Amino acid sequence: MKNSLFTNDKQIILASASPRRVRFLKQLGLEFTAIPAAIDETGKSDESPDALVSRLATAKAESIGALHPQAFVIGADTIVTIDNRIIGKPDTPDQALHILQQLRGRSHQVVTGLCLHCRTMSLVTSVTRTTTITFGWFPDPILRAYIKTGEPMDKAGAYGLQGTGGFLVEKITGSCANAIGLPTSELVVLLLRHGVIRPNT
Repeated sequence: MKNSLFTNDKQIILASASPRRVRFLKQLGLEFTAIPAAIDETGKSDESPDALVSRLATAKAESIGALHPQAFVIGADTIVTIDNRIIGKPDTPDQALHILQQLRGRSHQVVTGLCLHCRTMSLVTSVTRTTTITFGWFPDPILRAYIKTGEPMDKAGAYGLQGTGGFLVEKITGSCANAIGLPTSELVVLLLRHGVIRPNT
């Protein structure tokens, strides 16, 4: 059996049911529980993308931390922006097409907020990271064919970087993991700094 990279002796909870975030933690070799947080994710007027994801990641972590005060809770929130406008998930195939038409041939940003919280230790620390993604230019028939796969319909920005939608991407500047939904480098630094994990040497 392949040895895991890290060991954790303290309880970790991921305040998310995202299969992508779950996979990242599993790849690190961590033992954890995934409990999605139910919070109001409505943005505030004039709230910047960085402020929004930081607030929501913290709210998710604190929501679960209130029920599990001794656990180290990881909260995360990811949004897609272009021209400082937030691009959400499409509700219809037509909306997905409209979003992809806005993104094609241009650069946009994927912003993720990350929070580590332990209520017993009065720990609340958060970071935000931004990854810039540049799309190639693809005509509408190709975009429509991609939308018919169904993948865009539950994704912010109407595409899945880690899935079929990867073909749209011409260039990535910054962390690929962050663009998928969890800045793993920053997460590992936080977990090591607070003694939550240790290398499995």
